[in-house]
Amino acid sequence: MRIAMIGQKGAPAIYGGIERHVEDLSRELVKQGHDVLVYARTWYTPKVLKNYHGVKIVHTPSIHTKNLDAITGTFTATLHALRQNCDVIHYHGVGPALLSFIPRILSPKTKVIATFHCIDRYHQKWGVFARFVLWLGEKAACTFPHQTIAVSKTIQNYCLNEFHHKTDFIPNGVMTSTSKGESLLEKFELEKNKYLLMVARLVPHKGVHYLMEAWQLARAQYPELLKNYKLAIVGGSTFTDDYVKQLRQIARGDKSIVMTDWLSGPILEEIYANCALYVNPSENEGLPISVLQAMAYGRPVLLSDIPEHQEIIDDHDFLFRNASISSLADKIVALMKDEKLRNSKGKTNLKLATQKYHWEKLGKETVEIYAKNDDANARFKIIEA
Repeated sequence: MRIAMIGQKGAPAIYGGIERHVEDLSRELVKQGHDVLVYARTWYTPKVLKNYHGVKIVHTPSIHTKNLDAITGTFTATLHALRQNCDVIHYHGVGPALLSFIPRILSPKTKVIATFHCIDRYHQKWGVFARFVLWLGEKAACTFPHQTIAVSKTIQNYCLNEFHHKTDFIPNGVMTSTSKGESLLEKFELEKNKYLLMVARLVPHKGVHYLMEAWQLARAQYPELLKNYKLAIVGGSTFTDDYVKQLRQIARGDKSIVMTDWLSGPILEEIYANCALYVNPSENEGLPISVLQAMAYGRPVLLSDIPEHQEIIDDHDFLFRNASISSLADKIVALMKDEKLRNSKGKTNLKLATQKYHWEKLGKETVEIYAKNDDANARFKIIEA
């Protein structure tokens, strides 16, 4: 099959869960013998990069602003894809899904798929109008494509309750990860098993401020326990410079907090593989790839108790009360006191990631969706009428 991926910023993934999802899925589909085009915005992926592990990279322009980047990049990518004789055009994210009607009208023989990655309108960075547009994108994702894929059971239930639309569930996945060295950690003065880790876009709904304040509270209460440990925050601004300034103010003068900005490649792999505990305090998620990635390295993960996280783990020793600094601080202390429990959970996480969230399995399930016959054509015609 010839498959076009639209909606992501580009590949390889520098940051962003959708970008990581698309990169890993596309590479797996190429391994399975498919021809995959990944559309990239010219500011995100260097123009000289045309092929990445067999995935063809196609650059199209966008208006690089907070509100227009995704929709304009999706529009130019869609126009290009219509001329590529694709069997499947696959939209990623509810914003890009707004334009999924275009190939339904102009290329009726092309299968159109949308993946609903996250309920983006819940994110604090969006204003009232942007949230309304994102709601329209959700409705579009559940209306125009032949099939809609939900990356979590929570999103699947949301689509059913909000739009009365049944979706196919295929979770986010990870590639098999092997043990990495630790030499590159020296750049940030980190030591193996001597730091907690979070990898995320620095946006308010990710809850980085909760983690920083909980870390400082835990260190104040148990200085001897945590005196040799650090907290590493990997990520940067995505039109959220004011929030990043707020985070840097919290960390000001605290040498135990290391803010690395964006990382990729071997150094990011080392930081994942050697952390003592991975923490995700997010208030809203789809199904967080960063958490799955930490699990694939055999790391224990401590998560806020939002429904999407509880789909991944149900062990209350590794869940804390969402948006509660005190609850998170208490869990950090309890887990850092119990190395045996952390090591045992890390082994369990590795097994779970390998069996349930591996892209070889999920890639085959996605191809089955591409080839699936359904009544979406009839549904679309009724809506048009």
